[in-house]
Amino acid sequence: MPTGRHCSFLPLTRDAAARVCRGERAERASAVLRLATEVESAAGDCWTVLLAGCDAPARWALSPRLRRLSEATSLYAGTSWWFAAGSVHRRKVASTQSHVEDAVADGDGQEFAKAFIGYDNAMACAVVCAQAARRGHRQ
Repeated sequence: MPTGRHCSFLPLTRDAAARVCRGERAERASAVLRLATEVESAAGDCWTVLLAGCDAPARWALSPRLRRLSEATSLYAGTSWWFAAGSVHRRKVASTQSHVEDAVADGDGQEFAKAFIGYDNAMACAVVCAQAARRGHRQ
């Protein structure tokens, strides 16, 4: 990889959270953005460990961060939406998070990268759809 470049595991999620940071739930959206940045850093460390075939602490530090990001997203979305109209997004986030965690447990760097694509998409969709639902309620 060329010098000065880094892997981006959550570009969609970070972009979606950054866009909603200006809204009425800016504090909660900021938490999603902050945690997404932390997860992205931890994911890069974890992926490096997986590719090296190691069992370093960075490999196991990712799962708790993923859970915190998912929880922050549910808080941003709001309980009523997350467990009703957003339940399809909640299930997708949980499923893709599980795929990431399985890849970590299996030590499979390729599956890890693939799983993160799904997780990023699920998280970004949840953030965007939660915002759209709130806008729809205000009209």
